[in-house]
Amino acid sequence: MTITALTERERQQDERHLQRLQAHREELAERIARAIPRDGTIQPLEGLTLARLSSPSIPLPSVAEPSFCVIAQGRKEVLVERNRYEYDPFHYLLATVELPRLSRVIEASPQQPYLSLTLRLVPSQVTAVLLAAGYVPRRSSAQAMNVSPMDERLLDAVVRLVRLLDTPEEAPVLMPLITQEIIYRLLVGEQGRRLCHLALQGGMPSEIASAVSYLRHHFAEPVRVERLARELGLSVSSLHHHFKAVTGLSPLQYLKQLRLQEARRLMLNEGLDATSAAFRVGYQDVSHFNRDYRGLFGRPPARDIQQLRQELEMMAVGTD
Repeated sequence: MTITALTERERQQDERHLQRLQAHREELAERIARAIPRDGTIQPLEGLTLARLSSPSIPLPSVAEPSFCVIAQGRKEVLVERNRYEYDPFHYLLATVELPRLSRVIEASPQQPYLSLTLRLVPSQVTAVLLAAGYVPRRSSAQAMNVSPMDERLLDAVVRLVRLLDTPEEAPVLMPLITQEIIYRLLVGEQGRRLCHLALQGGMPSEIASAVSYLRHHFAEPVRVERLARELGLSVSSLHHHFKAVTGLSPLQYLKQLRLQEARRLMLNEGLDATSAAFRVGYQDVSHFNRDYRGLFGRPPARDIQQLRQELEMMAVGTD
């Protein structure tokens, strides 16, 4: 066969591949739009969350749980410290450790709303898939969040997962199998090493997971890194090094972001003033809180909350 013939065959294969990808994206968007006809979020199956939004959003704080995130339509931006992750229907986001983040939808409209799904990843499921595939989980220094291109086989499994919404009686049997396939596709993709954060039951990643869990549940209390390291059987330098390798933050930076994001939520949603919010989340010095807050969100607390409320009001008017 000539080189020209091979090139033509490859071109045709590429075209068919792109056509299948586009068909999958269109079906995924149609099914999510049908399942959630109004803006908001729903959890139609255990561990599966669907979201819809008809306009871009302001950056809002949250804590990313271990999950696989796919956009069917629109675009989203996630900020973790100085790292920015942007993804769309051509890319997926994988998070394997709970991380404080700011996220916002940056592309959405009433005609083409933002549509997405998030699949929670359970460590025991990940471990079972790795072992069944013959992989030995090893310690990994890969950071706990990243974005990668979506490939056809992975997207096909995602579409089949969403099809279960039409046959909920089949979900108890088929959802675990499709979830296992999705985990396997992630494993053999470029983010495979990142799954080791979830798979390892011992070793450094589980110790870092313990540190993350402790800080998540005790962020409003006085925290001494030396004591935390000692309880985990690590030196302070070792805890700092491995914690930052996984989360991209030092333990104290992680703690600070948890406190500031919770303070922002308290002021925005519960009407607390800056002083009350600062003390509620564990700050002892309000001026220190104000400096840290401005450093993370770019504005002093009172001005930031006022601006956020104005933006939310404008968005509400725009969607009426």
